[in-house]
Amino acid sequence: MDDHNDTKRLSRLTAILIILQTKRLLTASELANKFSVSNRTIYRDIKALEQAGIPILTEEGKGYSLMEGYRIPPVMFTESEANALITAEQLILKNKDASFVKEYSEAINKIKSVLRNNTKDKANLLSDRTVFRQNTDNDRTSNYLSTLQLALTNFNLVKIKYHSPDTNQTTERTIEPFAIYSTQENWLLIAFCLLRKDFRAFRLDRIQNLTTLNEQFEPHKMTLQEYFEICKEKYFSQPLT
Repeated sequence: MDDHNDTKRLSRLTAILIILQTKRLLTASELANKFSVSNRTIYRDIKALEQAGIPILTEEGKGYSLMEGYRIPPVMFTESEANALITAEQLILKNKDASFVKEYSEAINKIKSVLRNNTKDKANLLSDRTVFRQNTDNDRTSNYLSTLQLALTNFNLVKIKYHSPDTNQTTERTIEPFAIYSTQENWLLIAFCLLRKDFRAFRLDRIQNLTTLNEQFEPHKMTLQEYFEICKEKYFSQPLT
């Protein structure tokens, strides 16, 4: 509930800022009516914007306006930064997860739209002249990376149908996503498996079905580095056969 309220408030603060940029003077009542909140809520919102460094002028009895000439600064990229993003795009286009390719391409299109024209031309030239040989057929073997990233950062349990070629078995499990890492070929998810009561690595291309549950889990206390240390200890403590 709190997260929902925070999101609503953030949307309202952003909207207030945009309206202040387009109009000269706005009263608390006008804003309260527009967002169906009380005047007191608007006073708090204006204070929050001021604390965030937005220069809002208050004219007694008249309303609020933005300081003359103030604009939200656009995102500016240097040519080298743009080149780094374009190069990463070429690498990502070879990625085997379809959802990741789609999300990155859409993000890059937004970034390209704010580049200055001459930088945009150079970025497109670089894009045409950069090639990654890996995954030459552009195979897409999974489509779950974006969903799992959201589940990982929002601490949502995930239900999966997983095929293990070693045993040739397909099992249904509920897991707590912990970390994601990429091998040359495929993405791997490290998650706490409620069925096995331990951490397991799952290859995304072997997940046959995936559902994010509304139920949340306690964030894991250990870091990814600590997880790797535990794995190393387990591996080296096994008796040699």
